[in-house]
Amino acid sequence: MRSNQGLKTGEMARPPESDADAEPMKTSAIILLFVGLMIAMFMFSLNQTVLATALPTIVGELDGVDQMLWVSTAFMLASTIMMPIYGKVGDLFGRKPLFMFAICCFLLGSVFALIAGDMSMLIFGRVLQGIGGGGMMILSQSIIASVVPARERGKYMGIMGSAFAVSSVAGPLIGGWLTEGPGWRWAFAINFPLGIIALIAAAIFLKVPKHTSGKRPKIDVMGMALVSIVTSCIVLVSAWGGHDYAWGSWQINGLIIVGVLAIAGFIVVEHKVSEPVIPMFLFKNRDFLLCTIAGLFIGVGMFGVLSYMPTYLQMVHGIDATVAGLMMVPMMGTMLISSTLIGFVVSRTGKYKKYPLIGVLIMAASLVLLSQLKADSAAWETMGCLALLGLGLGLSMQTLVLVVQNAFPVAMVGTATASNNYFRQVGATLGMAFIGSVFTQRLMDNIKEGMGELAKANPSQPMPEVSSTGLTPQIVADLPEPLHTLIITSYNDALVPLFLWVAPLAVLGFIFLCFLPNTPLAQTLKADPAKRELVRVDAGSSAGQVDSSDSLAEKARLKESTDDGTDNTQRPRDPDPRAAD
Repeated sequence: MRSNQGLKTGEMARPPESDADAEPMKTSAIILLFVGLMIAMFMFSLNQTVLATALPTIVGELDGVDQMLWVSTAFMLASTIMMPIYGKVGDLFGRKPLFMFAICCFLLGSVFALIAGDMSMLIFGRVLQGIGGGGMMILSQSIIASVVPARERGKYMGIMGSAFAVSSVAGPLIGGWLTEGPGWRWAFAINFPLGIIALIAAAIFLKVPKHTSGKRPKIDVMGMALVSIVTSCIVLVSAWGGHDYAWGSWQINGLIIVGVLAIAGFIVVEHKVSEPVIPMFLFKNRDFLLCTIAGLFIGVGMFGVLSYMPTYLQMVHGIDATVAGLMMVPMMGTMLISSTLIGFVVSRTGKYKKYPLIGVLIMAASLVLLSQLKADSAAWETMGCLALLGLGLGLSMQTLVLVVQNAFPVAMVGTATASNNYFRQVGATLGMAFIGSVFTQRLMDNIKEGMGELAKANPSQPMPEVSSTGLTPQIVADLPEPLHTLIITSYNDALVPLFLWVAPLAVLGFIFLCFLPNTPLAQTLKADPAKRELVRVDAGSSAGQVDSSDSLAEKARLKESTDDGTDNTQRPRDPDPRAAD
């Protein structure tokens, strides 16, 4: 523990003021604040899915099917890297200015994507969008966690989850409608009115307490740099391995070595710096550790399906982009309903453990069923599998974030939320990169092998010129038989078996969540535990020794701990985990 030497008799050992000292907000003020956060969450989640139905047309026009995975992966990689950074900086310096900066950065990326003339500029714009989007997501969750107790927060988190579902439904639909109408570039143009509304809402409604820490904290620059290196190495190995470079090549081996060294260096740095970007003591908390592992597995499955299923539907079923978006509605509809209902149920009962357990099992079953789809499978089969996946995600995703937030005081909720979301986004980025890389390579191989077989079977019949990197749904629909069948079969055989590969991850998530303690949700905002223990030091006593007159203060502290709804049967946390670490 920190030394209290130098304090005079009767002087209180108080930490600097922070956001946790603020008066509770009124319900009306929270609702106005929530409006601004929801708009930002909507923008971020919309741009995770709005290109899903437009992607085949985009990469066909820009001649970049071989770079298709980077349109989604670049966005996810950048947002993943930035999440722990935004969380920590927001905890240290305040969240409102950072929140507005994130929105502006997101809009700047939309400009580059809007005017992109080739895949390189489009991907660069997506990187900038990701840099801003990571902050929009994390800070929205952190801000609401700083003003609403965990017991009441369940319904807010449920609504946030439903907003994600709504935007995920709207994304493919809007992307498909724009692609068939004014053009896919309008998918980026619609960000500007939304962004302006979000900025105005942030400026007017975000009445979050000002951060008034006395001493200016040091930013963990080295930790942030190492996080970026580790994340980039993980994604590049997943995206390039077996595709751009052979497994075992010096490029892949070099990335693996650099990643391992960066992880080792990161652990060393985080133990030494005063304000680590991802504090190591977080992993001593069982709620955080188990929810984070399960969230990573959920991210792989969710975004592996979400990123490439609309492309699959257009190419294999021969439907337009709008209809492909409509076929994704069952997934988002069940996710919306289940997420909202579970949020209110958790707020009413305070119990949550069984919902993510059921959710990950349903998710595993849906991935297995998706892996059995055929090129000639009925549309209702695909939609039924997607609905089942949405149900599993709605039961589990936002509940796990709530559990993590409940485990830490307000002063650390941004860092804890960001760290948890970071690993989930690592899983999402891995899902996009791995499935995208393997899918693209399998697709190219299938088309090349199929074209060779057709040429051998019909040596006297000239084959039409087909560019495997320039295929669009319209081009595929106009291809003559048997070339048309070859292409749609190649798409089916390249993608759906991969879902079976990731299904075991959901089962592993279930196993980990079985050990999750059912800690009651706090009914008050948790201040920093150090602030609850105002230690009166006697001049003659040694540093940190509590005077006998403090027995009443100790009783008051214990009563407060009991009243906040936490599980007192759990092992008590260190009053200052950063000091104990």
